[in-house]
Amino acid sequence: MPPMLPDFSNSVKLKYVKLGYHYLVDHILTLMLVPVMVGIVVEIVRLGPDELLNIWNSVHFDLIQVLCSSFLVIFIATVYFMSKPRCIYLVDYACYKPPVTCRVPFATFMEHSRLILSNNPKSVEFQMRILERSGLGEETCLPPAIHYIPPKPTMEAARGEAEVVIFSAMDSLFEKTGLKPKDIDILIVNCSLFSPTPSLSAMVINKYKLRSNIKSFNLSGMGCSAGLISIDLARDLLQVHPNSNAVVVSTEIITPNYYQGKERAMLLPNCLFRMGGAAILLSNRNSERWRAKYRLVHVVRTHKGADDKAYRCVFEEEDKEGKVGINLSKDLMAIAGEALKSNITTIGPLVLPASEQLLFLLTLIGRKIFNPKWKPYIPDFKMAFEHFCIHAGGRAVIDELQKNLQLSAEHVEASRMTLHKFGNTSSSSLWYEMNYIESKGRMKKGDRIWQIAFGSGFKCNSAVWKCNRTIKTPTGGPWDDCIDRYPVHIPEVVKL
Repeated sequence: MPPMLPDFSNSVKLKYVKLGYHYLVDHILTLMLVPVMVGIVVEIVRLGPDELLNIWNSVHFDLIQVLCSSFLVIFIATVYFMSKPRCIYLVDYACYKPPVTCRVPFATFMEHSRLILSNNPKSVEFQMRILERSGLGEETCLPPAIHYIPPKPTMEAARGEAEVVIFSAMDSLFEKTGLKPKDIDILIVNCSLFSPTPSLSAMVINKYKLRSNIKSFNLSGMGCSAGLISIDLARDLLQVHPNSNAVVVSTEIITPNYYQGKERAMLLPNCLFRMGGAAILLSNRNSERWRAKYRLVHVVRTHKGADDKAYRCVFEEEDKEGKVGINLSKDLMAIAGEALKSNITTIGPLVLPASEQLLFLLTLIGRKIFNPKWKPYIPDFKMAFEHFCIHAGGRAVIDELQKNLQLSAEHVEASRMTLHKFGNTSSSSLWYEMNYIESKGRMKKGDRIWQIAFGSGFKCNSAVWKCNRTIKTPTGGPWDDCIDRYPVHIPEVVKL
């Protein structure tokens, strides 16, 4: 009987083979350059100092040639540095921490639901099932107006919530950075569902008496991904306005948007959305590079609004009784998956190492030429990023991205714990996640962070940051008094 071949899958650690492949491809230029440099050094040693001196003396320099060459080098260097995009630094940021008086434990939420929907027990039962599987904890918060029975979503209450959330985040940012209001050159406020007149950005200008020539913007109706849209807008403005500071405020005001009807698709946001907000300081000043926490590397935006299903999958409308709410389509996760696929197709070549891009290309060629049934190669984004901040839109969103991107439990820990502690805080959730990673002491110099957010329209937006310095555990943030308790185990179903 012929000897059996050894089982290479067991005798060879394939993990190390893959690591070796990645190292070889990613450093191919360096590895090719080494023998060339060795050859040059050997040749120089062989010639000796006398021969090298003779070669130098035999070279004749013409003054005009030297001047022209110098001018050409200076001209090329000037064009390069003038056309090079300005570095955008994230100096620091602050997240709003709701007071304990706004907490809504499961028992309180369900009691209110039973009283408000006393004539519709099926809707109450539906909300209970959603809450049991939502991934939220007992410490999420709703604004004071929602604590009334029935809720009192007045304009005054909505403005009050906006003032508390935004001003608290701004005050904390001023304290952390030493920034003075008069030093703000650009102000961008994003809030999707609450858009009063005067705008929220005007409210901030009035409160802090900002300069009359400030460039202010107010973004509304752009969903949970509006925070990264604001970052992109700030980046573009900082490219054309040198030596400037930009403040971005991301929030969602819950008070006027709490649905009091019976439609199940419109009751879902009540179970997930909670209070939250963040203020972020960006700058293009060179003096800020030494104290800045991060440097913005890429922003990639994907919009699927041309497709009717994608456009209507998160839709504000009236129900049969004329009550306004946000209707979440059953196709939401499938549409989010398609948007993510388009987004990572764009961002992949920008961030993935050459080894991953080569594997993806070879698999694509194989599927086209040899066998269309070959399983498509999913790039390993863990090779490109150390940290992932996935929008805490809900447990299903985090589960789907963890599965599709083949991430570990630790990679999605920040997202799951943010959802558990604060709920879905819309566009500001990414900053609570970033603060979680910092509070755990995991953010090191050179680390790369991928922020991924989804929003109505339908949009999938990404931002890539690079850590500028090793960050010490922050104090006074939203996780300050509870980080030692996390991570916590989150059961699949919490029986209420």
